[in-house]
Parts: sequence; C-alpha cells; structure tokens
Amino acid sequence: VLFLMAYTCIRFRASRNPNPSKRTHNVAVEILWTLIPCLILIVMAVPSFKILYSQDTIPKADVTIKAVGYQWYWGYEYPDENLIFESYMIEEKDLKADQPRLLAVDNEVVVPVGKVVKVLITANDVIHSWWMPAFAIKQDAIPGFVNTAWTKVDVPGIYRGKCTELCGKNHGFMPIVVKVVEQDEYEEWVEIKKEEAQKLVELTTKEWTTEELVSRGQSVYEVNCVACHQTNGQGITGIFPALVGSDIVLNDKERNIEILMEGVQGAAMNSFSYLSEVEIASVITYTRQSWGNGEKGDGEVVVPKDIVDYKEPKI
Repeated sequence: VLFLMAYTCIRFRASRNPNPSKRTHNVAVEILWTLIPCLILIVMAVPSFKILYSQDTIPKADVTIKAVGYQWYWGYEYPDENLIFESYMIEEKDLKADQPRLLAVDNEVVVPVGKVVKVLITANDVIHSWWMPAFAIKQDAIPGFVNTAWTKVDVPGIYRGKCTELCGKNHGFMPIVVKVVEQDEYEEWVEIKKEEAQKLVELTTKEWTTEELVSRGQSVYEVNCVACHQTNGQGITGIFPALVGSDIVLNDKERNIEILMEGVQGAAMNSFSYLSEVEIASVITYTRQSWGNGEKGDGEVVVPKDIVDYKEPKI
C-alpha cells in the first residue's frame, strides 16, 4: 500500500499531469487489490497457525501446580505431592529487612530449576489473573474454568508477580512469589510441607470438645478481637456491634464463618482468613459459647473441618 501511494504521488503529481484523469474506478485494479492481500494473508496464516498451536502445546510436565485466586490471596495445590497451602501478602509491619513492601508472601511457591512446570490457573470467587512477567505468563483465573500455562526456569532465584485483574478493594495485595531452587532443596521443601500438612490434618480431623475449642478460642480472641469487641463482647456503640446476644453469633453458623473469612464490605470488620482453620473455628465457638450466648443460641460449635469445607474451591 505504501509503495502504491508513493508511486501514485510521484507518477501522477500535478506538475506532470496538469489535466487529471476523470476515471472513477477500474474493475481489474479493484479485483487485484482485493485478491492479492487475501492471498498474502492466507500464505501468512499457515506458519502463524503452526506457531499458535506450538505456543499452546505443553511439554510433559515434571511438576504440576494449581493456582487458585481468592479475595484476596492465592491458594496453591501440588496434585502429585498431595500438598495444599495458601499464600498471603506479608503486611508492612511484619516485613523483614530483605522483604520488599507489597511483594513478599508468607508461603512461597517452590519449583526445581531446569524442570518443566505446568500451572493450572482458576479462581474461587471472581476473576483474578496470575501474572509472572519473568516467566512470560499472564493468564486469567476464572471461576469454573481452568486455564493452563507452563514454564522452565534455568536460573535459581526469587521471581515475583502480581494479580493483574481488578478483583476488588484488596486487588493490589495479592503478590505472587516463586522460588526456584535445586532439585535436592525442592525435595527437602516438599517433605517439610508434607509434615506440616499432616500436622494440620491431625488438628482438623480430631474430635474437638467444646471445652477445648473455647479454651483455645479465648486466647485467639484476646489477641485479635478485644480491641474492637471488648473483653465482655459488648463492642463499641455505633462502631463495632456487640457479640453478646447477636443473632448471627447465636443462630447463623454459616454467616458467622463467612464474616470471619471475608470481612464485611463497607465496615471496619476485616477478613481474618490468614488465621489457621483451628484458630478461626475456636474463636467462633468461643464467641458462641461465652457471655451467656451458649444458653440463648442454637448451641452449635464450629470445628476446624467447617473452615476447611468453606475454603474448598467452588468449581
């Protein structure tokens, strides 16, 4: 097109053609300038489709990871190793000297160097996006749908990414950290994680008594809740609601769990999903059994398995 424009401007300029042509169209030229670009596009399509197909072809994976987006953190699963854990951003007040603000997490994804890593990407609630620029991966995490990506990292180190889909008010606090290590270090990390998971299973599957949960929940409450709801559960009038006699605390176990896990939009109640399943279950049970609530409510206790079930991806 550029060549034709340049040729026309030079060949048919006003100085050479004082009397311009009155022709309005030329059937042969119009057919040619339609067919030739079509043929060019067809010829280009053949190698292009091959490249597109190659981009979506995932080689045999040495490690498979499933990344699940939540509001607002990432959950990870290693299906072959039967490992599941969550990764939360470390708040600024808890950062160590070598940890960057807004980019450090409590649980890093660990993969071996020089191995093909397949990443299955989905979401539990809204659309997120798993973005790791050093790996050339930017894949949407969509509830009910699993996208795939892969990488092979040849240089050990720490690689950082973010959620790049506007997924809510804490969208900017979902960093991704991948630690690439040698094979023996990776295998050691897997064993440590399995031991941690086994301990968690023992805690979440054991038969908890109400007394055990209340005792454990009291210490959790004193650390995390007394500033707002007070030691007597009366809250602060007009700011933080009382837990004593609360209909949710007394009779709505599901909503009680949801509030602790998700927080309350537009209110000062933040999410406490960073606490362990045992801590969340015990503190809820403590509030349902204390200050006379136990005699007034439905009497149900919340056990760690309830929190595990709540966290299960809804896909």
